[in-house]
Amino acid sequence: MEQFVVSAIKYRPLTFASVVGQSSISTTLKNAIQRQHLAHAYLFCGPRGVGKTTCARIFAKTINCLSPTADMEACGVCESCKSFAEGRSYSIHELDAASNNSVEDIRLLIDKVRVPPQIGKYSVYIIDEVHMLSASAFNAFLKTLEEPPAHAIFILATTEKHKILPTILSRCQIFDFNRITIEDTVKHLGEIADKEGIKYEPEAFNIIAHKADGAMRDALSIYDRVISFCSNDITYKAVIEDLNVLDYEYYFRITDAFLESRYTDAILILDEILRKGFDTLHFISGLSTHFRDLLVCKDPRTVPLLEVSHSIAERYKQQAAQSSVEFLFDALNLSNQCEVGYKNSGNPRLHVELSLIKIANIRLEKKNSLNVSEEKNSGKEAITAQQPVSTVDVPKTKPLPDAPQSISLKNMLNDAAEASDTPKEEVVKTEEPGVSFTEEQLVEKWRQYAQSIQAKQPRLSSALLEHTAKLVDGYIINYPALHEKQKQQLTERTQGLIDFLRKELKNPKIQIEWVVEETILEKAKNAVYTLDDKLKFLIQKNPVVEKLKKDLDLDFR
Repeated sequence: MEQFVVSAIKYRPLTFASVVGQSSISTTLKNAIQRQHLAHAYLFCGPRGVGKTTCARIFAKTINCLSPTADMEACGVCESCKSFAEGRSYSIHELDAASNNSVEDIRLLIDKVRVPPQIGKYSVYIIDEVHMLSASAFNAFLKTLEEPPAHAIFILATTEKHKILPTILSRCQIFDFNRITIEDTVKHLGEIADKEGIKYEPEAFNIIAHKADGAMRDALSIYDRVISFCSNDITYKAVIEDLNVLDYEYYFRITDAFLESRYTDAILILDEILRKGFDTLHFISGLSTHFRDLLVCKDPRTVPLLEVSHSIAERYKQQAAQSSVEFLFDALNLSNQCEVGYKNSGNPRLHVELSLIKIANIRLEKKNSLNVSEEKNSGKEAITAQQPVSTVDVPKTKPLPDAPQSISLKNMLNDAAEASDTPKEEVVKTEEPGVSFTEEQLVEKWRQYAQSIQAKQPRLSSALLEHTAKLVDGYIINYPALHEKQKQQLTERTQGLIDFLRKELKNPKIQIEWVVEETILEKAKNAVYTLDDKLKFLIQKNPVVEKLKKDLDLDFR
């Protein structure tokens, strides 16, 4: 029986051209070899399984190749290439820093560096997981890394660049490896399947690529697992069953239920998903992604951001055409809120079900609100049509007979003006003045509003209670601000205060002017405060201080 070799090793790239998804790095390294611009130290960093160690080996093999090709690839037939392929090269050394991370290990490495290569021009030292070296080992390595012998080249590889000392980073040429894209992963898996004579569906490899999360080694490991499950025919259904992945079909079905306001069907679909062993948090996260993908399909410019197969992309486009942008915005917001509050919920399933009900009612609520507004508008039109009024016939003191009580004299005058032949300029529209109020009433309502928002907006409440509002000109209110920034903040955050005062004091003309009084700052700078003054100030800012003083019998003197 032939010994099985995992795909990650069997199909490991041997040339720069076969490296997947790192074309810019491959080109840079080949150009450096061609121009003989080789640095003495390189740092390859990036996520797991993206080709850091593979590129280091290819680079080491190529710079020692005795007869490289025209495009700077190793020939594979010279003695240096053969010894490397057979694992007996004494010019290329690999060190695992995860298990050799002490000062003694680095000292042994430094002793080896002095020995020139037997074959080729360079002794290449590949140190994998270099971030695992101890601080003492890093410091022992610094001098050799900065000034190595002419024949020595170091290639460091790590997944955690932030753990490496800055003094090491400054001595290396740094290459940042990217995650492998979904498209490149699917293409590479397809090439491997074609070589092995295996039938496959592109959607199946798309699921594997998503599961691998940009790591080609993980994708190949999942590929081997799927081969064991599916034999020689890899299908989409078999892959989602083997990997326990939630099918796209569930999200399309539940979105159709949302679009038709069928909340009961949405809850039943959720129950079906949970019965198959999927987690509710995993489901709601996938639902948010589904809404995001639908939103992406609404604009042709953003469609390329959709990383799915062609057939699935067509389904997204069809469902996106049935969904309005407003619905997708609201649904995405609700699903995101559900995901954020999931961990704090005492009943996670109920929490998710409530969110699904809200999403299903988005269209229904908007439809009802439109109907209500249409009914109001039609009612107004009907009232106006029933009672045409002339400006001449309107008495000044008595209401019209049989006229609805809800219609004001002002509205009837305006309607009559529109119906008559008299130009609108001749109709005098008078605005009823607001009810006058005293400064004491203003201060009382001002304090009432500030206290009502104290729990939710303590800083704004404190700012509104810090000074006393002054009534300047009937309905103009002045209130001091410490500086321009506070003035801007108060202007932006106090529309609720203005609406409250207009309603409570029955004056729609009320306006607030925030005045920056420089004297406040000057007084604050020059004032000398006693302990009593400071205590009163603290109590005014936070009444709990007074309670704390009494409970603990504190003396601030």
